[in-house]
Amino acid sequence: MDIEVRAATDFDGVRALVGPKRPDANVCWCLSHRVTAKENASLHGPERGELVRRMCASERPPGVLAYDGDEPVGWAGVAPRADTQYARSRKIPRVDDLDVWTVWCLRVRPGHRGKGILPRLLDGAVDFAREHGAPAIEGYPVDNRGEKVDLTMAFVGFRSLFERAGFVRAADTDSVSGGFPRVVMRLDLR
Repeated sequence: MDIEVRAATDFDGVRALVGPKRPDANVCWCLSHRVTAKENASLHGPERGELVRRMCASERPPGVLAYDGDEPVGWAGVAPRADTQYARSRKIPRVDDLDVWTVWCLRVRPGHRGKGILPRLLDGAVDFAREHGAPAIEGYPVDNRGEKVDLTMAFVGFRSLFERAGFVRAADTDSVSGGFPRVVMRLDLR
């Protein structure tokens, strides 16, 4: 399998990974952590997709997509922490004043899981942040110690995945996902 990861400028690819089956549905579109709570609550049905469409066409797309040939098979939401809900989080602490970027959502399409796409996707998110001048990148995965995680909560990633990509534990958090504690994992890009 030849996986290529690139900026999420392909709206149809993003829709295939995080969009709804029905355009009027109020699904996340990976916006819950990306925009303010007020803006998130104000967006309904197709408005959510239209915001993502504009983000895909902007100078800084909302993340990266992994492709197997022409087929989008993976998604990672990545942006400056200051542009996400994590900038105001009471449960996930800031480590310092560095203008870090955040990768907050990792998703691989059913039928493509277990094929090594996730590590490539995380590497692509790191490259994307680096190309946009990020001094460091963080993730807030679960520390599940190898135990099974409910797939609906696995979008935050696993500590072991981040460690294999060179990230180090920078702090503990007060956040929990799927019954497991989350940790701040950081990779210096300087």
